[in-house]
Amino acid sequence: MRVLVAEDEVKMARAIKRGLEHEGYVVDVSSGGTDALSRAKEFEYDALVLDVMLPDMNGFDLCETLRKDGHWVPVLMLTARDGVEDRIQGLDAGADDYLVKPFAFGELLARLRALVRRGATERPTVLNVGDVVLDPASHTVDRAGRAVDLSAREFALLEFLMRHPGEVLTRPRIMEHVWDYNYAGFSNVVDVYVGYVRKKLEQPFERPFIRTVRGVGYAVGVP
Repeated sequence: MRVLVAEDEVKMARAIKRGLEHEGYVVDVSSGGTDALSRAKEFEYDALVLDVMLPDMNGFDLCETLRKDGHWVPVLMLTARDGVEDRIQGLDAGADDYLVKPFAFGELLARLRALVRRGATERPTVLNVGDVVLDPASHTVDRAGRAVDLSAREFALLEFLMRHPGEVLTRPRIMEHVWDYNYAGFSNVVDVYVGYVRKKLEQPFERPFIRTVRGVGYAVGVP
């Protein structure tokens, strides 16, 4: 999953980025409201984490501008102000949730998972495609009732595929959400990681799960 964090406190931004990347998220960071607004309009994010007190454009105005322009990506507001009026202002601006600093990282992670599940349309808590069950909260994968051990990046790849059952996802789109749009690694990283997941998810069960669409990308589930 790909998240934009708009936070001008350098230490806070680094801590959030490091924690989310450890959980397998792709994280972009903006230190100003104008830059965050530009990124949110240009790129496809699964969620935004917006600090209220941003230079050049505060989080309230940023969120409100996005909503007026028809961008409905889930938004989690962060602020050091815990007054009821501030929370009302954030929610009225179009935010989906509100988290007061200081906060436990586990709570931020849980709130992000909930927002990603909701998205623009209702999303299930646990993903089921065929006989594969993926639980983002517990970070577990089962196939036919048997646990499958995946790395954080393998899990992120499988989760992205399973959130779009029946849809053929191109390699660039997978790269953008599971790695990064400016990822500087080797060009066939998507194919390599699909191979890793297949080795763990398909070979022991002697049946396929991830479908290759030649010249396009990958898909899971019935088209």
